[in-house]
Amino acid sequence: MGEDARAGWWPAALGAAALLLAAVTMVLDVRNGAGAPAAAELDAGWTSALSGLAQVIPGLLLLQRLPRHPVAWILTGSGLLWILDGFAASWATYAIYTSPGLPGASAAYWFYSRFGAFLLLGLPLLILLFPDGKLPTARLWRWLSVVSLALTVLLPLLLLVAPVAVMERYHNAALPPEVSRLSLDPFSVGLSYSTWEPILQVAYAGVLASLVVPFAVTVHRYRTATRERRAQIRWLMWAALVDLIVLIIPFENPPEVVAILFAGSIALTSAAIVVAVTKHRLYDVDRLLSATFLYGVLAALVVGVDLAVFAIAGGVLGERDAALVAIAVVAVVYAPLRVRLWQWVRRLVRGSRDDPYATMSTLAERLESAADPDEQLRAVTRTLAEAFRLPYVRVELERPGGRLAIVEHGRESGPTHALPVGYRGESVGRLVFCRGDGTALSERDQRLLGDLVRQAAAAARASELSTELQQSRSRLVAAREEERRRIRRDLHDSLGPSLGAVALRIETARNLAASAPADADRMLDQATTEVAAALADVRRLVHDLRPPALDELGLVRAIEQQAERFRLGGLAVSVAADPLGSLPAGVEVAAYRIASEALTNVARHAEASRCDIVLRLEESTLELSVTDDGVGIGEEVHAGVGMLSVRERAAELGGVCSVTCPAGGGTVVQVRLPLDAVPEVVHG
Repeated sequence: MGEDARAGWWPAALGAAALLLAAVTMVLDVRNGAGAPAAAELDAGWTSALSGLAQVIPGLLLLQRLPRHPVAWILTGSGLLWILDGFAASWATYAIYTSPGLPGASAAYWFYSRFGAFLLLGLPLLILLFPDGKLPTARLWRWLSVVSLALTVLLPLLLLVAPVAVMERYHNAALPPEVSRLSLDPFSVGLSYSTWEPILQVAYAGVLASLVVPFAVTVHRYRTATRERRAQIRWLMWAALVDLIVLIIPFENPPEVVAILFAGSIALTSAAIVVAVTKHRLYDVDRLLSATFLYGVLAALVVGVDLAVFAIAGGVLGERDAALVAIAVVAVVYAPLRVRLWQWVRRLVRGSRDDPYATMSTLAERLESAADPDEQLRAVTRTLAEAFRLPYVRVELERPGGRLAIVEHGRESGPTHALPVGYRGESVGRLVFCRGDGTALSERDQRLLGDLVRQAAAAARASELSTELQQSRSRLVAAREEERRRIRRDLHDSLGPSLGAVALRIETARNLAASAPADADRMLDQATTEVAAALADVRRLVHDLRPPALDELGLVRAIEQQAERFRLGGLAVSVAADPLGSLPAGVEVAAYRIASEALTNVARHAEASRCDIVLRLEESTLELSVTDDGVGIGEEVHAGVGMLSVRERAAELGGVCSVTCPAGGGTVVQVRLPLDAVPEVVHG
């Protein structure tokens, strides 16, 4: 048998023994039937056994996790004492009233009535040692804790040795004959009643006074605790709040119902202690605490109003018609108000996640009123925080240009969780949130959260694209006007003066034709030279607007023509292309310019011996690649004017450009130009 098995068998055995003893107690209670008379002060044992199991089971679970933790031992020991106390009560009833004469009646009654008082010690001891199993470190609070425990244990110790006659006289209640003839003073101290009375008064008062110190110690610990320790203490506060709600709700029910609710409260408190001591999901308690308080207050108000309605109706109309009238008032007037009240509280606790339409509507309204993409992201974070009651939300969204936009709402508290933000099948960012004081999001909540984020991402991306489009239009207008200014300058400063000079020489030649033919011929010769220069300027301007080779030869042969110029310089250039058909004019110009610029870069900087140009059509995209076997581009080399021009030409048409240097050497320029992004101009 391994060490773990040897260490874990006894908690299981102890738990089995506790369950067996509780089962025997319940069987005895069934056999006892009506039970003992009230004067015997013997309650049904199953109630104590149930409360004991509510402590033993969590205590044993805690012992398996932390076998040396004092809180685990106290929880387990207190539960076992409750079960023994219940068994003693049931056996005493069985041995005294159901089957008189059975052995153990005196011991069982004495244990129940005297030793059972030690049950008072469990709760103060747990509170004083919670959550680390140690008393407070401050000297004052440590001494107060010791004094409080001493006052608590004083009464159980006195009850062990106080004579039965003294206790009957002190409580002014005589025991039934069946009980009084039992041997109930095995350890009694024979002092006079006048001596016992003040001692018992001090002991009973000490029990009440000692309960104040544990709660004061808890407040002191909370004020001086770390963040984690405060979360542990809040679990105990939540259990105390639930217990308080159970106690203050008026019950006009059989004692069995009250006993079950009491045992449930103990089980809940024990479970909260286990969670706090093991530090399992500590920070989930804050939302649980606030929700419990709100729902508890609301439940108390609802019950109070219901009782008030029935009481007023009964007082005014009498008992016969009160119920019918009260039911009518509640159904017609108060029930709708109560439903709205519950909805308001659920919205306060859970946010607007239970009303997806309202959440989506709020988000849409805020997105419409946002002035820019950053403002839209702030609207998203605010809406998500309010809808899911999240203390912290951060949206990270990648801009079209590669810049990462980050917008936060609230403060980070506790562990964070991240969800990807998708747009058109690809990840464009992520949503980071912190539940902090919240409970786990359900599957429905996560679906709503994903829908909100997708809508927000689409809206933000659309706004960004709209802004980018407006900026692109502004750049295009500026480039167009700059091009017009250049053409105007060329026409005004070059072609205009040249044509003016030609006209002047021709006029001079006409005047000299009759009197000086030789001079006129010389003037006409100069005019011819100047006309040729003007024609060259015209060709240059036309070529800058659109290379004539594209119209005369087509894109592939035009690139071949450019490649031939570089072949004369010793560079081996190959051009391979698919059948391209008719391409938009803008795509043709961009592809020709990009190929020419890439060839120029290869010839100037690559030190290459070969360059391959490939053009392919992929669906509605023209793919152009220029590959050389040169030295590549070093990491320290920044992009020059030529490569920037290549990227800008691709971006103008909505395309993409990438420049890579494979491991085998050389450089690869790859460009993708969409064909459907550029409308083809049709001339009438």
